[in-house]
Amino acid sequence: MLEEFKKFALRGNVVDLAVGVIIGAAFGAIVNSLVGDVIMPVVGAISGGLDFSNYFIPLSSKVTATALVEAKKQGAVLAWGNFLTIVINFVIIAFVLFLAIRAIGRLVAKEAEKPAPPSKQEELLTEIRDLLKQR
Repeated sequence: MLEEFKKFALRGNVVDLAVGVIIGAAFGAIVNSLVGDVIMPVVGAISGGLDFSNYFIPLSSKVTATALVEAKKQGAVLAWGNFLTIVINFVIIAFVLFLAIRAIGRLVAKEAEKPAPPSKQEELLTEIRDLLKQR
């Protein structure tokens, strides 16, 4: 059973999947930083200093805090600003993946458009044709 597990775990597909998950997690951290540290502050500056991450609707009368972290400690809140930030993260990731897949698709299409090199028979026939033209 241990031998079967080793075969399964070390197959190319499983290792490729593991690498993809690790790279995806790292990419997710980059996108989170891009949204949280670059995009949202710019949006906040344009909109008059709005900080979406602290926007929430209290769902309990016990919630009196103005910061999301403190409000969550006091009771139930609807953190719509945090949701908006996550939606922006998703849109950025989806757009980057779209661009990457589109670029790969174009590369594959260009490779498919290249004519195959002539076969030996075609080369010989071309030489014969050229020799006959010269006579």
